[in-house]
Amino acid sequence: MNIGDRVRLLHGKEEGIVRKVSSGGRIEVEIEDGFIIPAIKSEVVIIAEAEKSYFGDVPATAKESEAPLPISAPKDQGLYLAFLPINDQNLSLYLINDSHQPYLVHASEVFGNNHRTLFAGALNGGEHKKIDDRLMKEIDDWPAFLLRFIPIQNRLERAIPAFERQLKMKPTQFFKHLSKAPILGKNVYLFAMERTTKDLDIRSLNAELSQIQPAPEAPKPQKPARSIDLHIEVLHPQSDKLSNSEKMRIQLEAFEKNLNQAILSGMDEITFIHGLGNGVLRKEIHKRLSQLGNIKYFQDTQKDQWGYGATLVRIS
Repeated sequence: MNIGDRVRLLHGKEEGIVRKVSSGGRIEVEIEDGFIIPAIKSEVVIIAEAEKSYFGDVPATAKESEAPLPISAPKDQGLYLAFLPINDQNLSLYLINDSHQPYLVHASEVFGNNHRTLFAGALNGGEHKKIDDRLMKEIDDWPAFLLRFIPIQNRLERAIPAFERQLKMKPTQFFKHLSKAPILGKNVYLFAMERTTKDLDIRSLNAELSQIQPAPEAPKPQKPARSIDLHIEVLHPQSDKLSNSEKMRIQLEAFEKNLNQAILSGMDEITFIHGLGNGVLRKEIHKRLSQLGNIKYFQDTQKDQWGYGATLVRIS
């Protein structure tokens, strides 16, 4: 097994490229969207060798064309929010612009009066961009998504109105939106971003607003402990039966859940005890922290007790 081989995990559905081969039979596999997971050589199989021995040479497009799905959203709209299944538990969120018109896009998730920006920037025609990840099992707890679109017009022409769309996903409707995504070219749960720029009848709007009861104040997020132990033995009662990729997923879910609660509840700092191990979990945590704008800094901490196995996060 060499660097660059395409492999599949025997105890999971993940596929990826071997990026590092270490002594002791350990390897690192890069799966979709650049996520690195550790594995042991005995837990993976090289796809090309295994599949060719049973099926012969299969064109790369054969699997994709087995069950093509129609694009159910209106073709003339061109802007979509797509949820791409990575496996039976994880989804990646994408913005897709299947038009010739570039837009400035601001995408956020809404927690009552609180917002968290997922993406802010230009989305050119014929372009797609990944903006976040989600767990399928938590769909009932997903916040609403708020998306704002401002046309970029580089020449003097008739103005195209800006518009916004807010969506709250409901499982009963979500799974009816399975379609093949334009540009992305994969089967996804696809939602068209219709423009909502019709003229408003101010009198009717005021009458409707006067009948609406104020929404109850969202409950204040519960503060997590100031120190979170991410050792898999603490997080899962049968950790010895999990594959390396499953362990990593559970640990990162616990990290993100407690970090989000710490931020939303107004904590100024939190410590994550991730242990030493092979350093992959520490590296991934530091990578994710470096991408967040509301983190003042993070550093190794409690070295006398944990060495480099704990990270202090200072929240701005």
